[in-house]
Amino acid sequence: MAPVKRKGLGESEITRPEKKHKGSALISKLSVLRNEEPSFPRGGASILTPLEHKQIHIQAKGDVLFEQSTGKKSATNQFEGEENEEDQPEHADGVPLKAKRKKGFKRGKLVEVTEEVGVRIEGLSYKRFVPGSIVLGQVSQINRYDVALALPNNLTGYIPLTSISDALTEKVEALVAEDDATDNENDIKDIDLKSFFSLGQYLRAYVTSTQNGAASVGQGRRHIELSINPRQANMGLKTVDLVVNSMVQASVLSVEDHGLVMNLGLEDTTVRGFMSSKEVEHNVDTSKIEEGAVFLCLVTGVSSNGNTIKLSSDSQKAGNIKKTNFLTDAPTVDSFLPGTAVEFSISKVTSSGITGKLMGMLNVTADLIHSGAAASGKELEKKYSTGSKTKGRIICTFPTVEEKKIGISILHHIVSLKSTTSTSKVATEAITPTRILPISTILEEVRVVKVEFGMGLFVDVGVKGVRGFVHISKVADGKVDSLPESTGPYKLGSVHKARIIGYNSMDGLFIVTLEPKVIDQPFLYLEEVKVGQVVKGTVEKLMVNERGVNGVLVNIAEGITGLVPEIHLADIALQHPERKFKEGSTVTARVLSTLLEKRQLRLTLKKALVNSDAEIWDSYEKLKPGLQAPGTLVNVLPSCAVVQFYNSVRGVLPVSEMSESYIKDPKQHFRVGQVVNVHIISVDADARRMIVSCKDPSVFGSSQREALKNINAGAIIEGTVSEKTNDEIIVEIKDSGLKGLLPFEHLADGSSQKCLSLAKNIRVNQILKQLMVLNKSDSKQLVRLTSKPSLVKDANDGKLLKSFDDVVEGADVHGYVNNITLIGVFVRFAADMTGLLLKAHIPEEAIRLPNFGMRRNQSISTRILSVDHGQQRFLLTLKPIAEKDITRKKELTEYSLPERALSNPIDNVSSSIDDFVLGKLTMAKVTSVKETQLNVHLADGVQGRIDVSEVFDNWEEIKDPKYPLKVFHRDQILPVRILGIHDSRNHRFLPITHRGKAPVFELTAKPSNQSEAESEFLTLDKVEIGSTRIVFVNNILDGCIWVNLSPNVRGRIRGMDVSDDVSLIEDLSKNFPIGSALRAKVTKLDITSNHLDLSARLGNASPPLTLNDVSKGMVLPGRVTKVTERQVIVQLSDMLSGTLYLTDLADDYEKVDPSTYHKNQIVRVCVKDVDASNKRLSLSMRPSKVLSSSLPVEDPEINSISQLNVNDVLRGFVKNVADNGVFVSLGSNLTAYIRVSDLSDLYLKDWKSNFEIDQLTKGKIIAVDPALSHIQMSLKQSHVDKDYQAPLMFSDMVVGKVVTGKVRKVQEYGVFIVVDKSANVSGLCHRTEMADRRVPNPKALYNEGDAVKAKVLKIDQTKKQITFGLKASYFGSESEPSLGLGIKSKGFFDSDGDSNGDSNEEVDGLNGVEVKGIFEEQEPSNGDSRNIQNFESDLEIENGYDGGVTVAMENVETSGPKASGLNAGGFDWTGGIFAPADSDTPSETDEEPIQSKKKRRRNAEIKVDRTGDLDANGPQSVADFERLLMGQPNSSVLWLSYMAFQLQLSEATKAREIAERAIRTISLREETEKMNVWVALLNLENTYGTDESLEEVFQRACQYNDSQDIHERLISIHIQSGNHEKADTLFQTALRKHSQSPGLYLNYATFLLTTLPHPDRARALLPRALQSLPSHTHLALTKDFGLLEFNTPHGDPERGRTVFEGLLATFPKRLDLWNVLLDAELRRGETARARALLERVTARKLKGRQAKFFFKRWLELEEKHGDETSRARVTAKAAEYVRVHKGDAQVGN
Repeated sequence: MAPVKRKGLGESEITRPEKKHKGSALISKLSVLRNEEPSFPRGGASILTPLEHKQIHIQAKGDVLFEQSTGKKSATNQFEGEENEEDQPEHADGVPLKAKRKKGFKRGKLVEVTEEVGVRIEGLSYKRFVPGSIVLGQVSQINRYDVALALPNNLTGYIPLTSISDALTEKVEALVAEDDATDNENDIKDIDLKSFFSLGQYLRAYVTSTQNGAASVGQGRRHIELSINPRQANMGLKTVDLVVNSMVQASVLSVEDHGLVMNLGLEDTTVRGFMSSKEVEHNVDTSKIEEGAVFLCLVTGVSSNGNTIKLSSDSQKAGNIKKTNFLTDAPTVDSFLPGTAVEFSISKVTSSGITGKLMGMLNVTADLIHSGAAASGKELEKKYSTGSKTKGRIICTFPTVEEKKIGISILHHIVSLKSTTSTSKVATEAITPTRILPISTILEEVRVVKVEFGMGLFVDVGVKGVRGFVHISKVADGKVDSLPESTGPYKLGSVHKARIIGYNSMDGLFIVTLEPKVIDQPFLYLEEVKVGQVVKGTVEKLMVNERGVNGVLVNIAEGITGLVPEIHLADIALQHPERKFKEGSTVTARVLSTLLEKRQLRLTLKKALVNSDAEIWDSYEKLKPGLQAPGTLVNVLPSCAVVQFYNSVRGVLPVSEMSESYIKDPKQHFRVGQVVNVHIISVDADARRMIVSCKDPSVFGSSQREALKNINAGAIIEGTVSEKTNDEIIVEIKDSGLKGLLPFEHLADGSSQKCLSLAKNIRVNQILKQLMVLNKSDSKQLVRLTSKPSLVKDANDGKLLKSFDDVVEGADVHGYVNNITLIGVFVRFAADMTGLLLKAHIPEEAIRLPNFGMRRNQSISTRILSVDHGQQRFLLTLKPIAEKDITRKKELTEYSLPERALSNPIDNVSSSIDDFVLGKLTMAKVTSVKETQLNVHLADGVQGRIDVSEVFDNWEEIKDPKYPLKVFHRDQILPVRILGIHDSRNHRFLPITHRGKAPVFELTAKPSNQSEAESEFLTLDKVEIGSTRIVFVNNILDGCIWVNLSPNVRGRIRGMDVSDDVSLIEDLSKNFPIGSALRAKVTKLDITSNHLDLSARLGNASPPLTLNDVSKGMVLPGRVTKVTERQVIVQLSDMLSGTLYLTDLADDYEKVDPSTYHKNQIVRVCVKDVDASNKRLSLSMRPSKVLSSSLPVEDPEINSISQLNVNDVLRGFVKNVADNGVFVSLGSNLTAYIRVSDLSDLYLKDWKSNFEIDQLTKGKIIAVDPALSHIQMSLKQSHVDKDYQAPLMFSDMVVGKVVTGKVRKVQEYGVFIVVDKSANVSGLCHRTEMADRRVPNPKALYNEGDAVKAKVLKIDQTKKQITFGLKASYFGSESEPSLGLGIKSKGFFDSDGDSNGDSNEEVDGLNGVEVKGIFEEQEPSNGDSRNIQNFESDLEIENGYDGGVTVAMENVETSGPKASGLNAGGFDWTGGIFAPADSDTPSETDEEPIQSKKKRRRNAEIKVDRTGDLDANGPQSVADFERLLMGQPNSSVLWLSYMAFQLQLSEATKAREIAERAIRTISLREETEKMNVWVALLNLENTYGTDESLEEVFQRACQYNDSQDIHERLISIHIQSGNHEKADTLFQTALRKHSQSPGLYLNYATFLLTTLPHPDRARALLPRALQSLPSHTHLALTKDFGLLEFNTPHGDPERGRTVFEGLLATFPKRLDLWNVLLDAELRRGETARARALLERVTARKLKGRQAKFFFKRWLELEEKHGDETSRARVTAKAAEYVRVHKGDAQVGN
């Protein structure tokens, strides 16, 4: 019976209950009716009849019983029409259907009867999923701890490890208990879900929960949790329901010989399932099936006793439902569970799906996707008809609907229990769609083939039989409410760019998105990220532990975040990673590894790895010995180190392969996290083991070393040519792996032409035989070869000279020329045996030839003349042996130069040079005194030297440590002892036996060495650590002093260890000149590396300085090791360093400049604080700390927050500019925060552009929180400046107020004025309010930036509008140096008429407004107003004057010539005041009308104040000027006019006083006005003063103004006055002080090339500028210097071309450079050069518009200077360019 709603006469309708909410518990109707309070009419009677009460009671009771038995709500519902919109049936277009109501009469009363509408077609959605739903799914992903199941309608559920089967759960619990017993924290590794499931496997799942992944309020990630445990998946099934062809889910209990025993999860545990081995999938091995595995099985039979159910999991059998294997009959509806194939009759077919009946009683629905409409695109009405039967497979249940129904799918792949397949153009066999179109593929075009109004789009993705679905939420970046089919951007047939974001195997659809933000993402899934790939990312979070930052999380795409471990943050170990990596900053990383099972991603930020081009080592299988790549050390052990590469690839680096040198402890040379370049020695992919080496792979291996060891000089070998160079052949020696060098000259004994001819015929890979080894070099691993027949024959005959034992006097030998000198020829044999062929033994005819007629490497046959076995030398000869006796004496004499006899020995005892032996005591005469040695001679031609270290025995003997050898003089005789020979070429000490051609003896003059007993000579092995020595400075380099302890022992003293007096360290070269003496203590000694360190700080040099040795307040020397823009790092010792920040560099922050320090500079620092626990040292270089505490401190040092108080005004440096404000560093560890609202009193639209890091700023402390260490500042001028005046606001404007302002914009109807000192308050002055007479054209009267005085006429508060007036009559008697029209008179203040000056650079307001001709068009007639006549009486307009308005000063009489005013930058000092009057003197008759008019005005009721006439006539006296200055004390124009007035009276002194007074009077804020006065004063002193007075004013001006600006102004004054030398000097001074100004360099160069003919000096400025200026200015400055060569009279165009060619070679893509050079050539008329330049630039690959531009310029050039042929050539070139570049450059004629 349908529910009835009754209406009575005058009675209201029964109140309907509220709508149900989804997810709420189902409430029985009985409870609703009992709790409902009915409406009672008067008298308490019910509005329902007793029969109606009974009917409702029976209906409610039946509903309650149904709910208790089935757990579901009754199909009938009293409030059926009040369902949620989502539960309403839909039309094909998705619009909800309302239940149809028809009216009828019952018992004479009007009632409404609800008529039942058909079964609603609905697909699954997240909202419709409730716990208890059962669904069919397909395994799409197998993870470590769960399995992903693809569900219908693009849903995905997850099966936890414990929701698979009881057997698997028990196994997991046992493993967990075992792990707990053994305290093993490792993950469960014994369970691999991939052995339990296979991709594409169909399973029935039970929904256990549907919750958001995020616990917080808001939209979280939706998560559907499923269970495939047969106990839940088969819920409701009883034994009687298990009929043949029904589907049941079963888990494996045990694996038997013939099959599997299965658990069905029924309440009757005695019933088991059995699946024969033949009924398993054909590709599955039964023996490998795990216990606990789950299968969806087809019931094939039941045993006779009913306790065993026969099952089959063969999908081919279960999916074949053409004739059988589908359920035709069932005892109860509970048999119809998802996965069961059925045949149903179709009740209704719509465009959105199919409804039908199963067995005539159970409703079934197939939605849009699973009815096949989405995939096929065909209309369902044409494919299916009402009443027909078709087969399908149940896919879901709907437990929340009123009337029981099930979802069904008639898709072929689900019905047949297979996976969707398709065919591609390449492979015709059936393959999965994701192989054809992988996930994340970007499709340039997809076509819309079906539009669902409120659902989404179906698109053709190019895969046969598989379409894509775009949900309405993924159509665009924004929200799309509806999708019309025939209109809009997403209509049917439209084409879009898309990206595949997923694939649902159940629906057989690709999941597609059209969102640009998703399409543009680099990655969608972690699977797309490839190991070794370089990615861009954003720092998401810093991982912090007890040690600090131990990693950084970097987001590389939405939902993909990788971890950067601590050792991979940088190439070096970072002390403060949090300073480098800020959240939100962008970084470039490389992928180290991906672990898909754990969804983990590891990245590296090491530049050595990110920027490496080496091959990625991510798998052992593709590695082989010899490959090279960088790796990261992850562990350093005493015997080896472990090198990590990509993924899990690691290599072992043995200690023997770490370096060619011996390494005792690897930790002293390597650290964890260090990147090392290694090559593979061996790799075993199966054992996953690899040995790597850091040694140079080009170094010989063991076999090559052995081969080199066995090869000897003179050996005959065979080799293959591997390479040919210009002068030698590289040969691979056979069976050795060695390479040898064979010079061309060693191919033959003949001429060089013959050798070259033979070399040309030799080819690569040619085998060369009969090669002889000349020599070998073990250190260079080099073998030299020869194929000279003479040498090869001697080697074969055993006559080759290979050692000194083979040298026999008189023997004939063959060799080759090695070197040719003046005294003879050196002949070389094998094994580097060398003999000397003296010039005397060369034939006479050869001596006269150049080089004795020989060449290097020439074959030569000689005879051994003599042999010296003692020194192992021998002489050769080319002359006959008979002459030997005659020339014997001469040979020996020439060979043993110099002659042995001595001439004039100093000791008068020695007679031969052989007398000078080691240890001999003799005398020497000083020939010269140097800084480090005494040059002496022992006899004529015998030289010696005495090193400064061999002069003094002790420190007391040194009279002057700075210049110890100052006590010696020339010709002084000294007793000396011979120590050895000095190698003057290499400055080495040699033994006495190494006597050369002209030996220099090394001597000692120490008194202790002059006794007969020889003393030991000092060597490095005799030096002991801790001993004190006298040392002498030999060199100063890199902040160190190199000293000599003896002639052959040298050591080093660090700059910080030179002296205990820190003041001496700042200038080492001045305080410790070369040769000066020091006392030093040996601190470090390494004999093997010949390294010696000393310290001259004898007071505390014993232990090296450590952190425990320093204390607060100590002043120590330090060496600058690094300089950056923000800090200076200073090293105090080998183990101690500190950092100085900007606030620690100076007491006045304006003088802070880290660039003034350089590396290795020695500085003095003061220890501020010592943090021993963190091993940190705070230093300061403030003069008040390191020099004297009494020095003035502009910016106090702040080390603690306790020093700060609210209202303190401090300066600091901007540390960071963030989105929420600015952070300012007040000290090394104190940072203040400035909110955006506290940055300025005015609104700053783009406030970030006003601040930059390290900018000096001044602010006021407004809040201090010591507990939280929070400091807050304000930069508002109202807080910082005590004299601050708030800017005028709109509310301050009142009618009648007079203000000053600037013209902001000029329009035809008026001008817009911005009020001075206001918060951008502006208004309009209409042209009718500009002057007392008509102004036809405001644009001719005013320019933007003109200063005006205006009166507020009207204020519109609602529109925030102000109307101004500029009429002179508005200002009454107020004086203003203007014409009464609101404009400055140009003729009054700037008589030279220069209207091009800049008011900011010259005098503010001086450029006035040119009013010539403005009023000429409106000549007043006799009937004009009095204002115009008055104007004419006071102002005379000269038509012939171009400079504007000329004011005639009638009352001033001038005699004699006009005074010559000062000119400073185009400013006329006379100001036009004394301009000559008109030549025609006005007559009395001309004045009479004016007088009569004035009389008429006097008769008027209102008297006119004539004080305003000053605006037109100008001030006439001192009183006038003083009166005007009282009104405008800040007007520089008025002050300068006053000065000009005094100068006209020859009162230069008073003019100076006025200037000084102006400087004192003008407000500090009026910087421009003050600057104008300073420039005027400079001009005055230049003209009337002395050099001293000008310099004094100049120095003061620099103090009060911008120094560079003042320098430029005075330079301009000097140039204009012709003082070019002074301008040149001042230019040089300015460059020294302001070296960071590119314009200053360019102006100086222009001055030198134009005014002064000094082009060389101008050109020398460019390299100087490039050294001083930042790199980003180099290009523009170089270009401007190059243009100067073209455009100046003394420039050299050829030099300019050279400059531009250099720029073009460096920046070939900067087309503006090509264009500038082209213009320069054309201006000089260099047509040919311009043509060549155009041909070069068009030969490059250009963009279309660029090519068109240059071809067009070329064609214009040829049209102007060329002929028809040249024009045709350009056209042909352009056409060829278009053809070659295929339309990239669209050019034409």
